[in-house]
This record gives sequence, structure tokens and C-alpha cells, in this order.
Amino acid sequence: MKLQAFLEAMDNGMEIVVGGELFRCMCALSQEALQITAEINEGYHTPERLASLFAALTGRPAPEGLTLFPPFHTDCGKNLLVGKNVFFNSGCKLQDQGGITIGDGCQIGHNVVLATLNHALAPEKRGNLQPSPIHIGKNVWIGSNAVILPGVTLGDGAVVAAGAVVTKDVPANTIVGGVPAKTIRYIASEGYN
Repeated sequence: MKLQAFLEAMDNGMEIVVGGELFRCMCALSQEALQITAEINEGYHTPERLASLFAALTGRPAPEGLTLFPPFHTDCGKNLLVGKNVFFNSGCKLQDQGGITIGDGCQIGHNVVLATLNHALAPEKRGNLQPSPIHIGKNVWIGSNAVILPGVTLGDGAVVAAGAVVTKDVPANTIVGGVPAKTIRYIASEGYN
């Protein structure tokens, strides 16, 4: 299966059936991502080298101003779109098969998990996977150890408190926290772009 066909299937939310063509393609992409992330996470690399490895991981040029503090993990890489001036602190884990879009100026804290796949609930189909994208707007701050679940959109300027588990969309300029995450307060948007 060609990469473009796989990405289109993921964008359309097609179920990934264990052993099927989508599953086999996903596994092959995972092996490539494991190889590249192993290099990212081994020893010291200059920011320029990390940008080069990130480009190889995603299959597109590294975004301007990318800052990446290893270790960094993703089990696909090819369905990850990252804007300018994004910061990934150490320990981030991305499951991007279902699609992750991160807007300009985002700050992603230590050990953040972005997960775009759910397993089927029926026990006889439990190994099957259901993709659903994550969309992160511009200038979002995700605190350490937060988890963003499949299908969630974080609006521009949102803040996710450390340790939160986000199960639902977060409006722009809103602070959420807790398990599951709930609105804590709204941010005044004076001068916000």
C-alpha cells in the first residue's frame, strides 16, 4: 500500500483490521519511525541534526524554529504536521497514525502523550484500531504528563494543565485540567493574535 493511500484511509477514519492491508502498512511505517526515533534518542545531536532527523521522520521539511528535546517518540511520523516555532520537551510520545496537526508557537511539556487510535470495544475485534485526528491550534501550551485523546481539538491559545487527560474539545483561550479535563477558567485575549 502506498503512503498516500494509507493517509487517506486514516483521514477518512477507516478501521485498521489486524492483519489487513492498512495494518501491514501501519506496521511498516512504525518500523521506519522506530529506526529514526532511535537515532534521535541516541546521544547528543545539534539542533540542525535533530531538524534533519525530524524531516526524515515526517517526510516533509522540518518546520522553522522547531525545538526538540529528546527523548522523542512517535510510532508513525508520516501523519504529523507541525507549525513554526513549536517546542517539544523531553519524553513526548505521539501516536500520529490518525493524524496530528500542531499549530505555530505551541509548547508541549515533558512526557505529553498525543494518541489518535482507539481499540474496538467488542472483545472479538479488540485488536482492530479506529483512527481519529488531534488538532492543536496556535500558541497552545500543554503541561507535563498531559494526555490528549483521539478526536480532540485544542483551540488557539488553550492551556492544558499538567497531568490532565483531555477527552473533549477545548475552546480557544481556555485553561483545562483534571481527569477528565474540565474548564478551569478563560484567558483574557487582549492583544492575542
